[in-house]
Amino acid sequence: MRILNAENAGRYDIVVVGSGAGALTAAATAAHAGQSVIVLEKSELLGGTSAVSGGMLWVVDNHYAREAGINDSKSAGREYVEAVARGRGRSELLDAALDHGDTMLRFAADELGVRFIFLDNFPDYRQDLPGAVKGGRTVEPELFNCHEALGPMAQHVRTDGRLPYTMQEYEDWGAFTAFPWDDLNERQANGFAAKGHALVAMLISACLKNGVHFAVEARAERLLTSESGVTGVVLSDGTEFEASAGVVLAAGGFEWDRQLADSMLATRLYTMCSPPSNTGDALKMAQRIGAMTRGTREAWWAPMSLTGTMRDGEPVGSLLRFERQGPGSIMINRHGQRFANEAQNYNDLARVLHSWDSANNQTLNTPAHVVFDQSYLERYGIMDHRAGDPTPAWLIEAPTLADLAARISVPAENLEATVERFNVNAVQGEDPDFGRGSSEYDRYWGDADNPWPNPSLGPLQYGPYYALEVVNGAFGTCGGVATDGNGQVLDVDGNTIPGLFAAGNTTESPYAAGYPGAGATLGPLMTMAYLAGRRLADQPAHYAAESESVPA
Repeated sequence: MRILNAENAGRYDIVVVGSGAGALTAAATAAHAGQSVIVLEKSELLGGTSAVSGGMLWVVDNHYAREAGINDSKSAGREYVEAVARGRGRSELLDAALDHGDTMLRFAADELGVRFIFLDNFPDYRQDLPGAVKGGRTVEPELFNCHEALGPMAQHVRTDGRLPYTMQEYEDWGAFTAFPWDDLNERQANGFAAKGHALVAMLISACLKNGVHFAVEARAERLLTSESGVTGVVLSDGTEFEASAGVVLAAGGFEWDRQLADSMLATRLYTMCSPPSNTGDALKMAQRIGAMTRGTREAWWAPMSLTGTMRDGEPVGSLLRFERQGPGSIMINRHGQRFANEAQNYNDLARVLHSWDSANNQTLNTPAHVVFDQSYLERYGIMDHRAGDPTPAWLIEAPTLADLAARISVPAENLEATVERFNVNAVQGEDPDFGRGSSEYDRYWGDADNPWPNPSLGPLQYGPYYALEVVNGAFGTCGGVATDGNGQVLDVDGNTIPGLFAAGNTTESPYAAGYPGAGATLGPLMTMAYLAGRRLADQPAHYAAESESVPA
């Protein structure tokens, strides 16, 4: 264990386990109210899954939208979320997330100094459902100079390894071949962060300004308890941290504990993009003292490919976005046929990969591949590969569709017929089979400069042809410890456990299995973390005198 910005001290008002956006929001909120707080991070780097995310927040009826004259309401948001979640969420959590989302957003901006970009035209993911809007519910962090703001602490903040660009810029520029890479390299050299990296850096800055202490390589192993409830945390090396007001568990999901994931998730998870430290430690700690768990069959699903990206020494998946949404690519299943609208949101598309063929006792649509041609590669590239470069090992190339079919073990006649039918319709700007390009969301992620009528559709024109394997992946699990509307953990009988709070992917999501829009992970989890921090700040700080003497 290494405490980064203080001498070792074992007593605090609040101990926060984890250092993602949920953990940092709870810590900053409580510290802003005068509580002494320490954040314990298991790995060497702060930021958790949030730091490698897009950093976007989905918040219904937010003040940015109102100031822009966009008509929204919490009732419309509720109707939409309930439809997306298929009615499976708990009203108490949904109410908390919807009612206090904008309060959290204002607090983060006005009191913590988190600066947001308002995305007025980013559509909700399910435009076919009641209550959906065409824009106004998503914000993202501004670019942030973390070197300037954090100084030496900046080296302890996790990054996704990409150059700093916002999601708004990503949408504006489209394919990676259009990015101003020289400018982005200059940004990085000057210390700027973007997306999730910027969000957690801003929250860490707020924490530091409010006296929060940070420890890394500090794996929490069990909770200290007494007759009055939870009183602290014990690390794997035996170090104890007493918490007079309470403990917040916000250490991510359990996706990297393969045995636990296989036993709890509804389907096999093949890859993740979260840090490998997410092994369910907080969930297990809470379970040992009788906490209720809910929603553990679910994850934040996403179609991914394995392209050699490493995180903390482990291979991680790469999210497929424009690679499958851009005009001129399709996705096929084990039979060489399209099976879904490739341009739909990642969560719903990944769920189609879960389909099971009971007659043949195998998955129905996997192995799956994104298939595209040389014209697509020349226009857009694929991941970090560009036309003219040697074909990487993770990408399959063949001179004809028939040869490509042989290389990926699908019927050649099916693949050729699939491409022929798709091409005929694509040049007309239509997809009668799966409706690709018919929604505002599909077109948003297409190519506005596409020479064909629909920004989401274009034909595969000439070889060589390429296939990129697609696997069922996830950003992280989204079920776990059950809480009340203030983030306080519930026991198996539904009673609150005194002194124990939880937030983030450690907990059940307020939106259950629903994924309503960009930022639907961070928006509600930061709101619940804010409510937990606020509730904790209302509790007495028995160690106030001692904590005042702890070096800042």
